[in-house]
Amino acid sequence: MTHIYSTAAQMSAALAAKEVSSVDLTKEHLARIAQVDTDVHAFLYVDKEGALAQAEAADKLRAAGGAISPLAGVPLALKDVLAQKGIPTTCGSKMLENWRPPYDSTVVTKLKAAGVVILGKTNMDEFAMGSSTENSAYGPTHNPWDLDRIPGGSGGGSAAALAAFEAPLAIGTDTGGSIRQPAAVTGTVGVKPTYGGVSRYGLVAFSSSLDQAGPCARTVLDTALLHEVIAGYDERDSTSINQAVPDVVAAAKRQEVKGMKIGVVKELGGDGFQAGVSQRFQEALEILVANGAEIVEVSCPNFEYALAAYYLIAPSEASSNLARFDSMRYGIRVGDDGTVGAEEVMRATRHLGFGPEVKRRIILGTYALSSGYYDAYYGSAQKVRTLIKRDYEKAFESVDVLVSPTCPTTAFKIGEKSDDPLAMYLNDIATIPVNMAGIGGMSLPCGLAPEDNLPVGFQIMSPVMQDDRMYRVGGTLEAALVSKWGQPLLSAETKLAVK
Repeated sequence: MTHIYSTAAQMSAALAAKEVSSVDLTKEHLARIAQVDTDVHAFLYVDKEGALAQAEAADKLRAAGGAISPLAGVPLALKDVLAQKGIPTTCGSKMLENWRPPYDSTVVTKLKAAGVVILGKTNMDEFAMGSSTENSAYGPTHNPWDLDRIPGGSGGGSAAALAAFEAPLAIGTDTGGSIRQPAAVTGTVGVKPTYGGVSRYGLVAFSSSLDQAGPCARTVLDTALLHEVIAGYDERDSTSINQAVPDVVAAAKRQEVKGMKIGVVKELGGDGFQAGVSQRFQEALEILVANGAEIVEVSCPNFEYALAAYYLIAPSEASSNLARFDSMRYGIRVGDDGTVGAEEVMRATRHLGFGPEVKRRIILGTYALSSGYYDAYYGSAQKVRTLIKRDYEKAFESVDVLVSPTCPTTAFKIGEKSDDPLAMYLNDIATIPVNMAGIGGMSLPCGLAPEDNLPVGFQIMSPVMQDDRMYRVGGTLEAALVSKWGQPLLSAETKLAVK
C-alpha cells in the first residue's frame, strides 16, 4: 500500500484540493484491510458496500460545493461497542452475536453528519473488560509491531488498525485506559476526553460513571480534528456537559509550551516500570524543558489506592449494566426448547454468552453490592475516588498539566498474562486515576524502548473541560520528536509481517 497521504489532515487537504477522491481513499484502505487483517485481526466486521456508498456521497457533496466538514471523506475504524444502525455490534461478545442496532449512537450520528467514512467495526475485549484484546470472543488482535504481542485493550482493534495503516482515524472508548493503553503499545495517539465531553448515548455500557468515547489517530492534530467532530453536548445523555468544547485543533497546531508548568506525578513511575519506558519518558521531559516548559514533581498520595477502588466501582456498575442481557429482548438465546422456564434459559444463555473475564467481574461486582457489604466495598471505593479527585484538584492549582508514562511496560506477548488477572490489571495503573476523576487524558508515542524496540507512550492529563491543554503539550512534544527523528511518528508499516 502506497501512503501518499499518511495522515488524516493530509487526506483532508488532498480531498479539498481535489487531488484524490474519497472513493479512491476508501478503496485504498479496504485493500489494505484485505491485505493484512488476516494477520492483525483488527476488524470484526468490514462494511465494504456501506463505506463506498458513504465515500461516494462525500464526493458528491464536495462536488456540489456544499458546506463540508474538514474530515468529510476520510476513512475511520469504529470500536464495536458503539451502536451503528443495521451494522453488527457485538461488543466482542457471543452474547450480542449478529445483533444489529435499530439506531445510531450519537458518536456515529456526528461522524455521519461530518461525512466521515466508517470502514467497519473493530475488535475489543468483551464488553470492554480487558487490557489486551485477548478477551474477545472472536479471537485476539495482534500488535502490528510484533504479531506475537498484544495491541493493548480493550480497544486494541482500533489502535492496531491505525498502526497497520488500515485506517487513518479510529474511535475508541476508555473506562480505565482502553484508549490510552492501546495507543501507547502501538505507537499511536489516543485521547480520553473529559467525562461528559463526548456523548455516551448508544455506547453499550460497561461502567456508566467511567466509560468515555474518544478519538484515536496517528498524530496529535488528526486526533484533535476527530475530537472536534464527536465532542459536544447531547440532551440524550444525562451526563453530557452543556458547555463549549475547547478549541483542541488550535491547541494542537500551536506547538508552544513556553511558560507552562508541567507536573510529573511521583506515584506514577519508578519501581515496576520498565527501564526503557522510564528512559524515554525522561527524554521527553527534557524536550519539553528545552521548549520552555517548567517541570515540577507533584505528589498525588491517594493514587496508590486507585487500582483497588476501580476494581470495585467498575465491576459493581458492570453487574448492574449487564443484567439487561437476559436472553429475552436481544442477543443470543440458549436452551429454550419449550420445556424449561425463563430462569433456566437466562442461566444457560449467560453461561455460554459471557466469557470468563466478564463473569469474573460480574461476580465481583454483585458481591460488592450485596447486602451487608455495600458500604465496606462499593461505598469505600467511592470515598477513595473522591480523594483521587481532590489530589488532581490540588495538583492543578500549581501546574497546567500532569504527565507520566502511559503504561509500566511495552507490549507483552499474547498469552503471557492471561492466567494472572492481577498482573493484567496492573497494566492500567497509570491510566485509571484519570477515569476516576473524570478529567482528560492523552497518550502519544515518545520513542522506542531500547530493550525490545517497541513503542513507549507518554501520558498527559488536563483539568475538566480543559482538554486543549493536553493537545497543546502533545502537539509540541510530537513536533519536537518528529524533528529529532527526521521522520514522521512511529510507523509499524515495515514491521508488519504479511503472509
